[in-house]
Amino acid sequence: MKIEGMILKTNMGRSCEVERLLGSGSQGEVYQVRIDGQSYALKWYFPDYLKTDPSLRQRLEYIISKGAPNNRFLWPLELVESPEGTTFGYIMPLREPRFKGMVDLVKRRVEPTFRALCTAGFELADSFLQLHSQGLCYGDISFGNIFLDPDTGEIRICDNDNVTITGKGFGGVLGTPRFMAPEIVRREALPSTDTDLFSLAVLLFYMFMLHHPLEGLKEAKIHCFDLPAMEQLYGYNPVFIFDPHDDSNRPVPGYHDNAIIYWSIYPQFIRDLFIQAFTDGLRDPKKRVRESEWRQAFIQLRDSIIYCGHCGLENFYDADKLKNNRPHICWSCQSIIQLPFRIRIGRMIVMLNHDTQLFPHHLGKLYDFTAPIAAVTRHPQNPNVWGLRNLSQEKWIVTHSDGRISEVFPGKSVTLSPNIKIHFGKVEGEIRW
Repeated sequence: MKIEGMILKTNMGRSCEVERLLGSGSQGEVYQVRIDGQSYALKWYFPDYLKTDPSLRQRLEYIISKGAPNNRFLWPLELVESPEGTTFGYIMPLREPRFKGMVDLVKRRVEPTFRALCTAGFELADSFLQLHSQGLCYGDISFGNIFLDPDTGEIRICDNDNVTITGKGFGGVLGTPRFMAPEIVRREALPSTDTDLFSLAVLLFYMFMLHHPLEGLKEAKIHCFDLPAMEQLYGYNPVFIFDPHDDSNRPVPGYHDNAIIYWSIYPQFIRDLFIQAFTDGLRDPKKRVRESEWRQAFIQLRDSIIYCGHCGLENFYDADKLKNNRPHICWSCQSIIQLPFRIRIGRMIVMLNHDTQLFPHHLGKLYDFTAPIAAVTRHPQNPNVWGLRNLSQEKWIVTHSDGRISEVFPGKSVTLSPNIKIHFGKVEGEIRW
């Protein structure tokens, strides 16, 4: 039954004017609706689908009562019943047009910067950490449910009607093929926080490598990609394409070039996390990379961005290369990259590029990126001199390499030079070359 033009009632008694159809799928249709002058989305289920998922209404009522883990989830807000009582739907925030599907990313229809990708990785890990901390399981992390703004890296998570309590029910889906944890493929487990962690790692690998972590030589040899073949590749005999102890499934040059190229671009600490996720984590769900580890890693990766002075493209600082006296070579033009100044604050290292900003996160208020408190800036009279401008409301105390002490008041800058120390108030940073 098409409901365009109808006025329905939400379970809160509000009038819901159905404006236009946005799309449809196997479960139902999504409409743009207007409630109290504001636009929302309405997911409207096919009556036949409801017969296959009898616990759906109960799950929706529960998660509506819980509320969204954060504002990145297009979370169910209210239920809407059909006039004849044969079906229902739920209201959720409307996805803005600036958000594009993950399929657009993998097919290269959008080209986000590495900075935007790092932001997206952080927001995904942070969002699923918030969800899991409430004892909830998403159950179907995959391309179809995640959207990102390619300019900023902000993400939105939709189709939250499959969310359920971890270990206490079935959310209506087992997951999406190629994203499901091996134990689900083998029919040994139902969706849980542990299986979410595997699906999240697959999604992240796809985002950063534009390739699946288990599709290498074994996949290239498959002539008939039917269900038994998929069960072997993803469930019974999965092998990470970059497993350091098993080279039987390496990516094939000319066939899996994205994986080969992008794997070499990232610093060792990111590669180590993916190795853990798809070796130990492949075999033991309790050894999977946690959301908090991904969250920290993607902020570190974003802080590691450097620019090639020849072609201008983003690269990454890798402390392992510096430790072993190896130069940083641009992945695109193969030029040697001259490293910018960097600042060490506690255990964090931030590369001080022309566009670098420091946030409360860097000064101890972890994961607070609301407003910058410092920014790299060029000297107004000498373009070859760079400084760090104080954007906070507090003065800084600077200890120079010769022992001299100076103050940097809000709105003023300190010239970047090696071995100076900046006392930001509660923490201290040291500039290095």
